[in-house]
Amino acid sequence: MISLDEAVTARLESHGERFEVLVDPDAALAIKRGEFEGDLEDVIAANDVFEDASRGDRPPENALEEVFGTTDPLEIIPEVIREGEIQITADQRREMQEQKKRDLINRITRNAVNPQMDDAPHPPDRIESALEETDFRVDPMEPVENQVDDALEALRPVIPIRFDTMTVAAHLPANYAGSGQAKVREFGDLQREEWQPDGSWIGVVEFPAGMQQDFYELVNEVSSGEAETRIVEDQDELSTRG
Repeated sequence: MISLDEAVTARLESHGERFEVLVDPDAALAIKRGEFEGDLEDVIAANDVFEDASRGDRPPENALEEVFGTTDPLEIIPEVIREGEIQITADQRREMQEQKKRDLINRITRNAVNPQMDDAPHPPDRIESALEETDFRVDPMEPVENQVDDALEALRPVIPIRFDTMTVAAHLPANYAGSGQAKVREFGDLQREEWQPDGSWIGVVEFPAGMQQDFYELVNEVSSGEAETRIVEDQDELSTRG
């Protein structure tokens, strides 16, 4: 369960009764859109249905039966969220907006590059500063992934930016290959791999270009700095990175 401070109220009025439940705001939006795949008990603040959540008042059981056909809160809570309205205070809205803004900046930082600087990633503070120069405002009630395109459109007149991917081949020496290859392959989309006769491993991984420094740091970490990496430009040409 989550704390009361993290929860928002979802409210449904039906059959002359009011029903309220306390739920994580992002989970509430996911449930409303039919996109929630987690455990309901992990995202609610109370395994209960209220008539007035702020006072802790509960509706009569016969009202629950009449409206929902059950008195089981875990069956009723999703229906209240889907059919009702999500209530948030001004403070909750500001906090949700700030969190969504941080998530959005992080997503753009990890995926975007500066085409005027050899496709180097933009630092998070540069993304944040550029966003503040635009008219774009984060919607606290909309998933971050649905706002990325609009944010990029707003950023382009302010800074050179584009989303891009890069493909890098990593060669791990034999004494690091066993444990290191598992972490490397999970970093992005493994395009191909090959175990060498000497026990070393080569993996070709595609990932967002903004994460290239993270990738190099990971490869160095799992190989104590002994790995080699090459940027894959095409099938025939590899450019070496030290």
